[in-house]
Amino acid sequence: MTPAYRSSAQHAPELRAAARHFGRRGFLTVTGAAAALAFAVNLPGTAHAAEVDARKLDQDPFTLGVASGDPLPDSVLLWTRLAPRPYEPGSGMPAARVTVRWELARDERFTRIVRRGRATAHPELDHSLHVEVTGLAPDRAYYYRFRAGAWLSPAGRTRTAPRPGARVGELKLAAVSCQAYHDGYFTAYRHLADEDLDVVFHLGDYLYEYAVGATGGARAYTDRRLPAHFNRETVTLEDYRLRYGLYKSDADLQAAHAAHPFVVTWDDHETENNYAGGTPENDVPPEEFLLRRAAAYRAYWENQPLRAPQRPTGPDMRLYRRLRFGQLAQFDILDTRQYRSNQAYGDGWQTPGPESEDPSRTMTGAEQERWLLDGWKESDALWNVVPQQVTFAQRRNVPTPDYKLSMDAWDGYPASRTRVLDGAAAAGIENLVVLTGDVHVGYAFDLKADFDNPDSRVVGTEFVATSIASGRDGADRPANWDNLTRANPHLKFYNGRRGYVRITLDEQRARADFRTVLAVTTPGAPVTTAASFVTEAGDPGLKPA
Repeated sequence: MTPAYRSSAQHAPELRAAARHFGRRGFLTVTGAAAALAFAVNLPGTAHAAEVDARKLDQDPFTLGVASGDPLPDSVLLWTRLAPRPYEPGSGMPAARVTVRWELARDERFTRIVRRGRATAHPELDHSLHVEVTGLAPDRAYYYRFRAGAWLSPAGRTRTAPRPGARVGELKLAAVSCQAYHDGYFTAYRHLADEDLDVVFHLGDYLYEYAVGATGGARAYTDRRLPAHFNRETVTLEDYRLRYGLYKSDADLQAAHAAHPFVVTWDDHETENNYAGGTPENDVPPEEFLLRRAAAYRAYWENQPLRAPQRPTGPDMRLYRRLRFGQLAQFDILDTRQYRSNQAYGDGWQTPGPESEDPSRTMTGAEQERWLLDGWKESDALWNVVPQQVTFAQRRNVPTPDYKLSMDAWDGYPASRTRVLDGAAAAGIENLVVLTGDVHVGYAFDLKADFDNPDSRVVGTEFVATSIASGRDGADRPANWDNLTRANPHLKFYNGRRGYVRITLDEQRARADFRTVLAVTTPGAPVTTAASFVTEAGDPGLKPA
């Protein structure tokens, strides 16, 4: 294997050391002081800044709404960020600490308060708040809100997970991904907010690094213009913070966050298209890319409902983690971007060969792979669900011997995929479900023990969530529909509209409803169910519902 294709794990120590040196001495010539801040400031927040009385805030600081995430049986994580003017650098906040009050109640009128407290919004963390509320009852809905001075946030609804070992009759969830602001409205989120769900899994591309023009791209605003600093690619910490301000100001996205707890994981665009570990998409110095990655990871944590163990350290952030919902389901949330080997033969569709099939190549990194397989060995859940980023099943582009595969998906890392499937089999995992985003289409796959043998046994199911907006309006049958369905007999559904997947797990089956909207380039399209499938517990294989 040539040096150009080394795993990021192989060169991480020297690059991280170089990035830290670079961040102290050379940042002004590359990505600006904001990117260097990713290395210079202690993330938990310090008391170095002065404190300002929240009563002096003369504009609503809760313009980005509220969110909750990573539900545990006795705890919820509550998020907000103070941003009176989110489209401006600094978001209109003073460079000072602000004390914010929060409340958690059993009812949406907040007449039955069960917890309340105070939290400090630090300027070092862009005045974001991550409040971990403990001592709660399992499997119960709660309502929450924040107050800063005279300003009151919107109320959000969240839910704790069932207690360990509890028998859970049903779990309702949704999978979403890929929300390019410049490609259209987040209409699907408005419909998602109205769904009866326990939790939402966001599978990556929460934002895009690409420039957004003054009229919002495909949104084609006529009543306002976006500031010019959005019309450039995100590189610095300030760039990423501003871009989250733009995305999270969307009312439909706010409605979905307020309605349901989210479990988030990233893909590439939260940092840069198709990066692989410490290897950037383009030919820039590795230490420069690690500075950019540090800025992107920092802004991601600041703007997502994530707990303290997910705080980044420089260019590193442990995002993979495990959640349990009683005896019914275990969720192993993966990060297939930060630790992967570089793509073989480039990051597009290529003919597979010795480089892509090298058994040393990894999608997850050795530590995360071991964590996943060990977790399966200890799992007693009925359903083992893996929320992750890129297409897991084999996906040939044509039904002829000269087919190509996506080198950015698991097809570019077949040895890594085989180790995962072999690990599931060795652990006795009977009901494996993979949740995927990335590709801006909806897929339903049977997972095969041997994808090259159509008669090979089915070992699991993959549901791929289409995009919220990326790819604009899309079509029911994309141009390659015929080739892809003929080339992959384990592909049971393919649709190119925007939307999300709604999944219901119970003790007998998993049901997936592919919910789609006809248009995102104009707001307000209705939602319909394009197709529904079930897979039976103990008998993997998709059937129309």
